[in-house]
Amino acid sequence: SADRENTVSTRCVRRLATGLVHIVCLLVSPTTFAKDESSPRPNIVWIIVEDASPHIGCYGETTISTPHIDGLAAGGVRFSRAFVTCPVCSPSRSAMITGMYQTTLGAHNHRSQRLKGQGGGNTDYLDSFALPESIRTIPELFSDAGYFVVNAGNSKTDYNFTTPADLYHGKDWRERPDGTPFFAQYQLHGGKNRRAKVHHPVDPADVKLPPYYPDHPVIREDWARYLNSWIAVDNEVGRILEQLQAEGVLDETAIFFWTDHGISHARGKQFLYEDGIRVPLIARLPGGRSAGTVCEDLVLQIDVAAASLDLAGIPLPDYIQGLPLFAEDYRPRRRVFAARDRCDETVDIIRCVRTPRFKYIRNFLPFVSHMQPNQYKDGKKIVQTLRELHAADKLNELQDRIFDPRRPTEELYDLQDDPHETVNLLTADKDTQRATRDTANALRLALYQWMIDSGDVGLFPEPILEELGRAAGSKALVRQPGKDSRLMWRIIETIEAGERGDTAVLTSALSDRHPAVRWWAATHLGDIRNKDAVDPLRRLLVDQSSGVRVAAAGALCQLGEMDDGLAVLQREAKNRNLVVGMFALRGLELQGDAARPALPTILAAQDSPYELTRRIANRVAVTLAP
Repeated sequence: SADRENTVSTRCVRRLATGLVHIVCLLVSPTTFAKDESSPRPNIVWIIVEDASPHIGCYGETTISTPHIDGLAAGGVRFSRAFVTCPVCSPSRSAMITGMYQTTLGAHNHRSQRLKGQGGGNTDYLDSFALPESIRTIPELFSDAGYFVVNAGNSKTDYNFTTPADLYHGKDWRERPDGTPFFAQYQLHGGKNRRAKVHHPVDPADVKLPPYYPDHPVIREDWARYLNSWIAVDNEVGRILEQLQAEGVLDETAIFFWTDHGISHARGKQFLYEDGIRVPLIARLPGGRSAGTVCEDLVLQIDVAAASLDLAGIPLPDYIQGLPLFAEDYRPRRRVFAARDRCDETVDIIRCVRTPRFKYIRNFLPFVSHMQPNQYKDGKKIVQTLRELHAADKLNELQDRIFDPRRPTEELYDLQDDPHETVNLLTADKDTQRATRDTANALRLALYQWMIDSGDVGLFPEPILEELGRAAGSKALVRQPGKDSRLMWRIIETIEAGERGDTAVLTSALSDRHPAVRWWAATHLGDIRNKDAVDPLRRLLVDQSSGVRVAAAGALCQLGEMDDGLAVLQREAKNRNLVVGMFALRGLELQGDAARPALPTILAAQDSPYELTRRIANRVAVTLAP
């Protein structure tokens, strides 16, 4: 395929470059990236920006000027194909701080019932949010190696697992003992700071909108404010560099600059399109090594963790899944993978694999809309405007696509010819589908194999995963990378049977010994709405797994068996596993006006200890109010 030819060609170039990072447009010594063993241990600085895509000068943005970030790139390595493993903050940061995929750790769902503000601190499940003793975070590894570890800027952490109270030594690296190297994380608000006050703010008339958004004053104004936030970030980066220079440590410090995910917009944050997962990544190495180079390798934010440890001379633990970008034995990836799971109260399961040319997206819940309700996003004026334009039939087909009630199970984009990901090759004309079938098949298989090899627990529905994590002592112990391949294939086969409407396979899967298989079978039987499934589904209303009971009840409601289905959903709304209660409330919401008999339960859920359940309950209560 074209993708294979691209990969082979790139590999040939890398051999000529002695297997080190692929440097474009510059003549560089093959030993450019070798560590200087005679030098003192370098300081390591991470600058992590929130909610922003690569709309900066060194990545081709011309509407604004970002001289400090551009200068950082000119003095270091700019990675032109950098991505995050998840397009929302807490899973992305959980991966960042461990050098591991959030889906391996069971840290893939955005926010959890361990958090006091959102989950009431559910003590029944707190232990499952601890990492195994064998896994230590990057700050702990640096601390073990004698580094002074700080979390500066706005000090955001937002990790989906419990961490020691003394994870960081302080907020200012200048407080370190004399002669001690430091590891510092700077957290910057970035794209969240839409009210940033800057000199020469962007005129909305100068904004260049992507084609999937309408040319509307509200959208233009928001995009202009977003670009202003980048100007503010550039100023902050300038101040950080000035401080390092003033203290005389700039030349002995490795600086990594990136964002936790892409722009917060309808197709950006929370989704696996380029606006969600593609990020800027710049690495300035000590002594100005490799200054002004550009790397076209496919890299991930978890690679920053591995590269940082390697530069500091700290051995990489076996569990680290990131790659040490500047090590002599570094070999680039052929593909990168990313995942999106529950974001706040909005349940979804999406995976993607990206090559230099193609992106394949797998929607495991295609029967829910891209724009299903989400309090966080629905509170934004840009999303409200898009919904209003959709209701008024003022969006073109491309712009309106996100409001389709169902999504394709698979999406394939040729990023070389279609950088905005507007033409799904798998739903295009028959000739195009035939021409890209082999590419889609190869990438689908690669994605499934990665899910198995990396220990992805995302196909274990969250109510079930919570119970399994509690029993195992940590969700990170529910699956081990490379293990349980037969179970994973049973789950995948059940999902695919549901997508092709194979009720015989699904009905059989209702008796599977693993609750995840039963959950998927019940969920798809409800979507297919085959009346023959009513009796088998009724038997699952007393299943030992509360998550399966909720799935079966929701399926029965879709099959018109409201009395049985609503009764179980109402009962499970009070489950001590707060995630089960949230899924039960969502199940009621999906029934629309037919859920009116459950209104007392819904009103009571407005006082749930779990904020995400309260969000759904508040929304449904308004919809069903007399």
